[in-house]
Amino acid sequence: MAEDSIFHRRVRRLMAMDREEIADRSRQFLLARADLLRYRFGHDFARKSHEVGSGSALGRFFFTRDELPAICDLLKAEFPAQVEAIVACAHRIRDHRFDLLGYENLDYGTPIDWHLDVVHGKRAPRTPWFKIRYLDFQQVGDAKITWELNRHQHFLTLAKAYLLTGDEAFVSEVISQWRHWWEENPYPLGINWASALEVSFRVQSWIWTLFLLQDCALFTDELRNQWIDRLLLSGRHINNYLSTYFSPNTHLLGEALALLCLGTLFSCPSTEGWREKGWSILIGESRKQVRADGFYFEQSTYYHVYALDMFLHARTLAIRNGVSIPEEFDKHLQRMLDALFLLSRAGVPHMFGDDDGGRLFDGRRNRSSHMLDPLATGAIIYQRGDCKALPKSLPEETLWLLGTKGFRDWKALNGAEAKAQPTAVTASGFYSMLDPESRQQLLIGAGPPDANSSAHRHADALTVSLIRGGRVLLRDSGTFEYVGPGRERACMRGTSAHSTLRVDRRDQSEMTGPFSWAGFPPVHVDRWINGEYFDLFEGRHSGYSCPNSPITHRRQVVHLRNSFWLVRDIVEGEGEHEIEIAWHLGSGLDSDMEANFSSADGSLSLALLTDESSGWSRTIREVTCSPVYGRVDRALVVTFAARRELPAEFVTVVTAGDREMNRGRLVKISDPLGNRPSAYRYIDDRCERTFVFANTDSAWQLGSWACDATLLCASNDHRTDLQELVLFDATFLDVDESRVLSCAKRVSHVEVRNFKHATTLFSTDPQVVNLEQSLDKLWSEWELLATKKKQ
Repeated sequence: MAEDSIFHRRVRRLMAMDREEIADRSRQFLLARADLLRYRFGHDFARKSHEVGSGSALGRFFFTRDELPAICDLLKAEFPAQVEAIVACAHRIRDHRFDLLGYENLDYGTPIDWHLDVVHGKRAPRTPWFKIRYLDFQQVGDAKITWELNRHQHFLTLAKAYLLTGDEAFVSEVISQWRHWWEENPYPLGINWASALEVSFRVQSWIWTLFLLQDCALFTDELRNQWIDRLLLSGRHINNYLSTYFSPNTHLLGEALALLCLGTLFSCPSTEGWREKGWSILIGESRKQVRADGFYFEQSTYYHVYALDMFLHARTLAIRNGVSIPEEFDKHLQRMLDALFLLSRAGVPHMFGDDDGGRLFDGRRNRSSHMLDPLATGAIIYQRGDCKALPKSLPEETLWLLGTKGFRDWKALNGAEAKAQPTAVTASGFYSMLDPESRQQLLIGAGPPDANSSAHRHADALTVSLIRGGRVLLRDSGTFEYVGPGRERACMRGTSAHSTLRVDRRDQSEMTGPFSWAGFPPVHVDRWINGEYFDLFEGRHSGYSCPNSPITHRRQVVHLRNSFWLVRDIVEGEGEHEIEIAWHLGSGLDSDMEANFSSADGSLSLALLTDESSGWSRTIREVTCSPVYGRVDRALVVTFAARRELPAEFVTVVTAGDREMNRGRLVKISDPLGNRPSAYRYIDDRCERTFVFANTDSAWQLGSWACDATLLCASNDHRTDLQELVLFDATFLDVDESRVLSCAKRVSHVEVRNFKHATTLFSTDPQVVNLEQSLDKLWSEWELLATKKKQ
């Protein structure tokens, strides 16, 4: 059955190809086999030293040879800890110990086995590259581990260590490893030629190394010519095997960036047209791969930053070499910066989707804190003070890209000059609820409104994550690996690994491979409102529906600013079903009481409060999560579950603070019977807040309150005498048969605040709203609680 499925998928894929794709794939197929035949007849693909001699002029790199000493001096003066880390890492590299992805201190021995996945002890065969099944774990292990070493980004570390210390032993190690690599990887054999993207990363590393070591005596003219010859051979491979149809995502961007760099920096017959081709692809793909809201189409934070790095590197090199930058391209990059800024306003970005683990320039910049780095580069390029506000300091990469002038521009830039920021990237489905004072941000991942089946997206519709002051409280589970001996990838992509709801233990989407889905359920966002002092999100999807059993999951999130979040989940449909709602806690949070979870030092606390009378079970268990590709941490997941006749609802209050925070309690005070809505009251030692959810837009009665709002929020702070009322889709509110508020027509929302006897009113249509009595009328008696006691 599985083979039939694969066969049928391939047939469908072939039928979907147009003539251009069929022609390009056929050309690549024939060229690969022709190159193998030439190799067997002794052809030397790299021998082109007659094209680029030692006296040839090169294009302008990110820095000139004259700027190198100043950059190194600035590193020593401003970033001494970074300098120490570079040199220490370079010493480990000389001992053939590497940090790759999330794996640390991997010993590759002497000589280095460039075909080995040392973590799993599997060695890829030295066969023609196009015959290697690099996603077959049994054949090659995890190819990403092998490829990460073969990207040769550690050459840059060795080269920088030489510049910072003057020790030529670091350069000798670069040269030795580079020559040995070519002995072990003759073109076109081996896994290290199997991906044009991996060749492109290696090209970037070799170019950087060449320019960093351009004045070193060990880097002779003969070696330089050999180095460039092999760069041109690599460029030929990239140009011939572009991922135009195979992986038109970051694969194609990385390959285009390599062609742009080679064509710009090395002018010779072999590179003719490469600069224009690479630049054209980057411009075109910025239109295709970046959504209108600025977020990357793969629905992954990591891939968003990955792509943004590539675009920023390309733009910087283009400017250095007099290439005109289209206005549209700059708009795409600025929108990407806006989207990253939106995700990062609590100190680090909210991570969704796959975590690739690799980066340009330095593969060790792969933790969530490093995802802010492009904001620093963008801040300087576009003079964006808001982008400067989030990174704690200037990343080393930005210094190498923009030089000492970039550093001066960074220092002169006013980080307080923030532009107006969006609260959502709606085309991609990310909605942000922020408390600036406490630096906490809850982000809702609704997914795009279409059924886009991005390879690196997860089955996580309507998930939420929460960050406070750079500490993750509610999280995505990560990736860990793309292929492996177990089911970790499938588990971490699945719905149960995210803070959302499941029905009958099913995923929202069906996986058809490690990078494919049968499709995603469209997510409909019914309301997204940012008021003066509140936020409201309402979304739904039907991912759990069967042909004869339609099921809809609705999630409402209400946030009163500088307060908590109330999450209401509704499952609509028929029949009895098993429902579970998971909350995946950040690493380092442990349970210290019934519903409270705190960090070991007590500086951070999270509470998940529910109605104790709901009858839903509650379990806490330890699971795995992956903060970076290749690394596993332990964390807690809290799950509420029940078997219920539909429709069913469940409400959770999420609140964060320190260990001494006021937890409060949640009480359900009304079930949706007749014209009565569903109502809850949250009570702590300072405030009481009531939430009323109507199931129709008709009038309802609850105790002494009568209204026709679809949602009502009322708050009374006893310490400050602050009273608040928010109504949605309402025309009136009565208390004890006396009108408190009226609207000449139904309005989207109304906010009323009464503070120290001063009343303010905000509305989408304020001229039709009339406040007829003080809000004191709402709180004259505990009418709702009294109503519940009588029932």
